[in-house]
Amino acid sequence: MPSCPECDNLLDFDEDEVDEGDIVACDECGTEFEIVGTDPLELARVDDDELDDEDDEFMDEEEEDE
Repeated sequence: MPSCPECDNLLDFDEDEVDEGDIVACDECGTEFEIVGTDPLELARVDDDELDDEDDEFMDEEEEDE
């Protein structure tokens, strides 16, 4: 089981059950990570700003469809 790069707590997921692009969160510190590689496992911290940008892009696409 991998550990959180932020707080070293064990992350509660099986490496064999995740795919690139999945988001996992640390139960201890709450930091979210995106799976950017599976062999070997690579995690990238997800910033709140990135999530907000993705939400904004999604909303823009919905408005265009109307």
